[in-house]
Amino acid sequence: MEADFETRTDYDVEAVVGSTGKLYAQIVYGAPYDIFLAADRERPNRLIEEGQAVEGSRVTYALGRVILWGTDDPSVLATPDIKRIAIANPNLAPYGKAAEQVIANLNLTDTTETKLVLGENVGQAFAFVGTGNAQVGFVSEAQIAIRDDAEPKASWSPPSSFHDPIAQDAVLLARANGNPAAIAFMTYLQSDAARDIITQHGYDLP
Repeated sequence: MEADFETRTDYDVEAVVGSTGKLYAQIVYGAPYDIFLAADRERPNRLIEEGQAVEGSRVTYALGRVILWGTDDPSVLATPDIKRIAIANPNLAPYGKAAEQVIANLNLTDTTETKLVLGENVGQAFAFVGTGNAQVGFVSEAQIAIRDDAEPKASWSPPSSFHDPIAQDAVLLARANGNPAAIAFMTYLQSDAARDIITQHGYDLP
């Protein structure tokens, strides 16, 4: 999406990738970011309440979907065959919290507790499964949608009722209030071009 924005404008984008919780903490402690694209709506709201983001600028740009990657049968999580289950840290990442809720709805919290391998973010959880450091994992469906893999793994999509909606919000940070490049990108996020890219990458639209 950054590349498409750059081709449509005279602005350059530098993306910093990390867990929502970690990026939020960096912003609170003064990281020089202009826009925060979160994987939840809680932390953008917090930044507005704390005066670190522009009130009225928050938009939901995508709806994420969590997926169990590595098997199409969630019941195997309780078996001895599965020794490591990767999830994002629920305290830092909304996808980790969603994974925790799915596991609870499967009545597998106690059974899987010692098997969980926590990644700092959903990207790290994805890497654990991709490299074989975990046999299965709860990842973003968007990661599967864009993966070019000669040997694709099986997957299972939990019912939407098994976890809270993963509404992903963006907000203009206070330091960028009046910054034409940042404002242009926030506008672009809501354009048809951006929405097409978002859906192509495995997300739903609000």
